[in-house]
Amino acid sequence: MKPPMRSVLFAVFLVSLVIPILRAQVSNDRLLRSADEPRNWMMYSGTYASQRYSTLSQINPSNVKNLEQKWIFQAESLEKFETTPLVVDGIMYITQAPSDALALDAKTGRVFWIYRYYPSTDARPCCGSVNRGLAILGDTLFLATLDAHLIALDAKTGRPIWNTRVANASAGYAMTVAPLVVKDKVIVGVAGGEFGIRGFIAAYDVRTGREAWRFNTIPGPGEPGHETWQGQADAWEHGGGAIWTTGSYDPALNLTYWGTGNPGPDWNPGQREGDNLYSDSVVALDTDTGKLKWSFQFTPNDPYDYDSTQVPVLVDTNWNGSPRKLMMWANRNGFFYVLDRANGQFLAGYPFVKVNWASGLDAKGRPIQTPQPENAPTFPGVQGGTNWYSPSYSPHTGLFYVSAWENYASVFVKEEQKYQEGQRFVGGRPTTPIPGGQNIPSLKRGPINVWTEAAGHGAVVAIDPRTGDKKWRFLMTDVTDSGILTTATDLLFAGGREGYFHALDARTGTLLWNASLGGQVASGPMTFEVEGKQYVSVAAGHSLFTFALR
Repeated sequence: MKPPMRSVLFAVFLVSLVIPILRAQVSNDRLLRSADEPRNWMMYSGTYASQRYSTLSQINPSNVKNLEQKWIFQAESLEKFETTPLVVDGIMYITQAPSDALALDAKTGRVFWIYRYYPSTDARPCCGSVNRGLAILGDTLFLATLDAHLIALDAKTGRPIWNTRVANASAGYAMTVAPLVVKDKVIVGVAGGEFGIRGFIAAYDVRTGREAWRFNTIPGPGEPGHETWQGQADAWEHGGGAIWTTGSYDPALNLTYWGTGNPGPDWNPGQREGDNLYSDSVVALDTDTGKLKWSFQFTPNDPYDYDSTQVPVLVDTNWNGSPRKLMMWANRNGFFYVLDRANGQFLAGYPFVKVNWASGLDAKGRPIQTPQPENAPTFPGVQGGTNWYSPSYSPHTGLFYVSAWENYASVFVKEEQKYQEGQRFVGGRPTTPIPGGQNIPSLKRGPINVWTEAAGHGAVVAIDPRTGDKKWRFLMTDVTDSGILTTATDLLFAGGREGYFHALDARTGTLLWNASLGGQVASGPMTFEVEGKQYVSVAAGHSLFTFALR
């Protein structure tokens, strides 16, 4: 029986002599040297180091006030618009929820083609039918779908080349991540931690879609780390450790780094005694084989849902007088970490928001846990001190920038729960310490803001990685889900749930420019250049906005 069609290609054929030829031809060498092509943005975090820093300099603090809107693309979706665009030689590639891919003219916003994918009705993401973007190699784009398929598309036409099922959507597996291409492999991870999945990261051959390797983030019998799953005998089988934010890559070490999600069930650690490796961790994997080289766990036996699916930011700099390959990480648990990315050694850690679940970190970076009394608030709350949204590091200022939730807490209630395939498996719930208040802001903020200052607020925080000092804070009246972009001219771009898009002075936090976009920013801003003109793009509400100087 022929399977039902779930994907459709819409090509927009434009008859004009001035239409640019769609060309991709993104070689491995171009990806490795992506920092040398600041006019393009060829992967989710800009480069393999994931600093979200651009050396483009046309827009600077003295002229940023002259930014004006150049074009808008309106998505055909009412879900959160979380995509980070790719731009290659004047062509922009984006996704729109739930799992569509599009090619646009980066200068004008004209749509060249749309590939529509209709996920299976079995798909059941925990937190919105979203998609964060694409990867590219050669003339091929790679799309991860909500129902856990990985699809290769012809970048010139949008036509599908191959389609691989990565996992079973009916069991709660999903994918919302932007893939990462390294050499001849495209790497993805699966979401679904709230459904008792067993998480994994997997690599697929870019030509055929065949699986090349798989690393299970929850070790089974006989695998190192399995002994950290105690309590119920089958706890590891439903242990979570999901992946929903794109990793990073160090070509010199040939290691790829990925953050993992919470253990399952989320809020009842008594059902899964032990540290629960490799949940709430960063894992360093050999890119060729998928073998684990090292791991570092941020929150052992996590009872708070402190996913560690933040972006690993890779920095080469001096540390205590010697050159070192560092990884910087602002974690959902409220601590900022500096690790040696060659071996996973803990170098430093500091709280960057109010924290009371731990009194600090020991010499190896393990939290000194201080569980709060029953019905007492725990800081940070369930959404964390930060979350999946991308931070930025500026080599020019030496500062690390993160979108934070400050003075935010939850009361955690645990409950016994039996696993049932495809059903939510969370073992409790978080509640608000504010009488009559909201527990967490709704995923899709409406025009009326019901979030209050008493429940916490958002801020962009600039952290000195060497000392943990907060050099400045830019406060917001609501919490924030925005990623951050910094540039060589010491500009910082970020947004908020209020619908504003800001340009700040990256050294001082001074507001230099802003625009009201009419919908929350839940994406990472990016910048590119076409025909000598620098542009800045960001998704907000249900549209993608692109700005340049007058």
